[in-house]
This record gives sequence, C-alpha cells and structure tokens, in this order.
Amino acid sequence: MTDYELLCAQLQALGEEERHWLPLLANASALLADALDELNWAGFYLLRGEELLLGPFQGKAACIHIPLGRGVCGTAAARDKTQLVPDVHAFPGHIACDSASASEIVVPLHDKGRVIGVLDIDSPRPARFTEDDRAGLERFAKLIEELALWKEI
Repeated sequence: MTDYELLCAQLQALGEEERHWLPLLANASALLADALDELNWAGFYLLRGEELLLGPFQGKAACIHIPLGRGVCGTAAARDKTQLVPDVHAFPGHIACDSASASEIVVPLHDKGRVIGVLDIDSPRPARFTEDDRAGLERFAKLIEELALWKEI
C-alpha cells in the first residue's frame, strides 16, 4: 500500500525549495513513479485552449495533444472529476498512448477554481487503482494546486 502521507510530505519539501510549476510537476512525477508499484506512466497534461498538452512525466513517450472530452484524460478535464478506470479497453474513446496500459487514474488540477490540467497515472495491471489511491492522489493533486505557481502556463 502506498504511503500517501509520506508522498505528500516529500512533495511539500520539494515545493518549499521551488514553487514554479515546471520543476514541481517534474519532481512530482518522479515521486509518483518511485512510490507507486506496477506503473508504466505517471505525469501531467496541461490545458491549453481546447486540448491538453503533454507536461512533465515518467514513462515511455506519450501522446502530445489530447482534445477535451476525449480519452480518460480529456474526460477528467471536461467533467472536472477524477476518473478511476479499472479497464481502459472498456472506456469509450480510450486513447492508447501505450498499448501496455490496462488501468488508469486521472485527477483534475485547478488554479483559482478552474481546471488547468490533469495528473495521469497508468498501469499495465487491470484494476490496479483503488479508492485509497483515489483519495491519496486527490490529496497529492490538491497539494500541487496549493504549492505551484501557475502564472507562466
């Protein structure tokens, strides 16, 4: 089981050194990739116009542009709601950036009450993510929102 309290404490310490969104998201993706088992991708997409643009991540090369409302990431951003998907192949409109992905969780990120991006985590194991992961990753995303200086997106 992932220790989300420790993960948040590590992020908090990194955020005390630098709050600019770019290094903060880069280090956040590294923390997630190291702390969570059975992952093949952990990172961020940032809203630009009517699409999500690839941000800092850990994993294989990824889709660069995702339209709002498409795939798990675009759906999470458009609905402003965490998407916990036990089987990505059963998700309508799933975008297969990595054919090894079997399950996914995507958490919206906000600035001043509006969605500005998403935290996206994929696993090659079906049903990898639990409600405990949802709660922990939503806390982690909330901390990113509090720490990051977003003015330069």
